[in-house]
Amino acid sequence: MDATLKPQDTRQVEEVVRWAAAEEQPLEISGQGSKRDLGRPVQAAHVLDLSGLTGVESYEPAELILTVKAGTPIAEVEKLVDDNGQQLSFEPMDYGPLYGGAPGRGTIGGVLAANLSGPRRIKSGAARDHVLGMEAVSGRGEIFNSGGKVVKNVTGYDLPRALCGSYGTLAVATTVTLKVNPKPETSATFLLSGLDADDGVKALCAAMGSSAEVSGAAYLPADIDGGSSRTVLRLEGFETSVDYRFKTLKSLLGEYGPVSRLAEAETVPLWQSIRDVSAFAGDDQPVWRVSVAPTAGPELIRILKERIGLRAFFDWSGGLVWLTCTDGGIHDQEIRAAVAEVGGGHATLVRADASVRSNTAVFQPQPEPLAALSRRLKEQFDPKGILNPGRMVSGM
Repeated sequence: MDATLKPQDTRQVEEVVRWAAAEEQPLEISGQGSKRDLGRPVQAAHVLDLSGLTGVESYEPAELILTVKAGTPIAEVEKLVDDNGQQLSFEPMDYGPLYGGAPGRGTIGGVLAANLSGPRRIKSGAARDHVLGMEAVSGRGEIFNSGGKVVKNVTGYDLPRALCGSYGTLAVATTVTLKVNPKPETSATFLLSGLDADDGVKALCAAMGSSAEVSGAAYLPADIDGGSSRTVLRLEGFETSVDYRFKTLKSLLGEYGPVSRLAEAETVPLWQSIRDVSAFAGDDQPVWRVSVAPTAGPELIRILKERIGLRAFFDWSGGLVWLTCTDGGIHDQEIRAAVAEVGGGHATLVRADASVRSNTAVFQPQPEPLAALSRRLKEQFDPKGILNPGRMVSGM
């Protein structure tokens, strides 16, 4: 009989996992279920519900360190640090609206399991780069701790980095310690209108190579923005610094066309919509997340538009391509072939029906040496294969 198991602390998680390992009963690991459609469907009779593991264990704003239970809603974590003039610099995206759900759901554990990062990744790094320590339960039913509460920690193996992005297939995180950062005083957006994709990405890359300390770099074509295309660059920090860096960009990129500036009131919602891929919310067309070299993005879209109907925009200075297939097809072969043609990268199917995700390589297939390493890692952490089986790769 299907059952939802809802532990309230790490010891209870350990008991559940030990039972599941002994009985060889697969477990679907879940927080609030906001990212349940991300990855392949999990075939499990039981759900390990971590939403009961909530609360802040310690927060030291002066030390920029936060320790929180993995089931704590991400919205609560972000409000806590915001109230103290701080932020999670990796700017985790909110998948809720993309899957037709409400915004602001999800847990901090789910964010780290999927290694979610937003536009600021180009400056501040990925979610895994902000994890100082983690308590987790392996698929063997063993509690382990890795890392600590200091910014520079070199004790033992960096297991949190391995667990971030593993989608709960290696271990069940119960408590995490994060590095937080001061929130910028203000923000503004440098805007160039009407550029084609090639010039837009050239402008983004030029800005990234400058001293302007850009914290967001995106290109939104006309069919995404509902008008003229927009090439946008985010600047954050003290007001005088933002003003100075805006002038630097204007001097550097003025030849691309007229420049305009969006104030903070317009900047915040713009970058939130880029972060959450709001342009593709509200329908059920397949959505792909493609990572390539920044300069390869426009060529990738040119190749694909000769083969399939799509809409797309660029984040991360052109290195992250979000695209939707307008005919409702998956087109995984065409997309991955085009990725190979432009020099390689990763294509992930982030939205599709469960039946499609069951029969499609949702994540970029790994070269055999890397796949073998992944299998060995799975065998070490979860030898019975009970944690989110098949979530990332069929049969593992």
